[in-house]
Amino acid sequence: MTEIEIGRNKRAKRAYAFDDIAIVPTRRTRDPKDVSTTWSIDAYEFKMPILAAPMDSVVSPATAIEMGKLGALGVLDLEGLWTRYDEPEKLLEEISKLSDVDATLRMQQIYSEPIKPELIRDRIAQIRAGGVVVAGALSPQRTAQFADVVLKAGVDIFVIRGTTVSAEHVAKETEPLNLKKFIYELDVPVIVGGVANYTAALHLMRTGAAGVLVGFGGGAATTTRSVLGIHAPMATAVADVAGARRDYMDESGGRYVHVIADGGLGTSGDIVKAIACGADAVMIGSILSRSKDAPG
Repeated sequence: MTEIEIGRNKRAKRAYAFDDIAIVPTRRTRDPKDVSTTWSIDAYEFKMPILAAPMDSVVSPATAIEMGKLGALGVLDLEGLWTRYDEPEKLLEEISKLSDVDATLRMQQIYSEPIKPELIRDRIAQIRAGGVVVAGALSPQRTAQFADVVLKAGVDIFVIRGTTVSAEHVAKETEPLNLKKFIYELDVPVIVGGVANYTAALHLMRTGAAGVLVGFGGGAATTTRSVLGIHAPMATAVADVAGARRDYMDESGGRYVHVIADGGLGTSGDIVKAIACGADAVMIGSILSRSKDAPG
């Protein structure tokens, strides 16, 4: 892609958000009844290419079960209120009635409660008892600490989700998570992200990940763009990562890594555009959080 100059010694490329593009039908169309939205990751098949984001306001054990019954995948945040408190519903109701300032202060107090390994086990068992695929998410910083508990509890799909995740994280004071070693030693598929460019995605695919989350700072619920200045227009990001998948398939002799758009999805049309750009599925949060059945 042609670079453009943004100033002396600084160049960039033009990128596009979902709002910048549109889908144009060609000469041939297909009846909706003949189209399948089914997708699979590892041995697990889903009727809808939708993952509910691991947010306390979006996914509870109960909503994860309902999402699974509908043919989607609800991902539980294993660092959230559901693994810190026995009855987080009361806290979510309390937060919903506060002003923005008071809610922020109260949430800081609430999330100071330690994560309880026994609650991780209980929540995973609760979802499994519902007869659906169990998916749980940890941040890269806490994956090593709680991975053993999560795996022994019987999670089906392990999600490692952070603001920005790379295959070569560097830290002086702590030992960073070795993604390649960690994933290699697991018997369950791992979805990891987020990334937003070709090179970073290709390196993550080489770790053995079954799926890659595309996006950081694109969703309505994140502050990554305003706080850190990190943002990637999602149409270009998804297309670039899909390109990395194609090249990785050639490099690996046919191994397919799923591309999951995670951010910038405000409407059903954005979901369609994400798939048209090369995504296998989408992870949505803010859309679901506005529903009357959302836990928070």
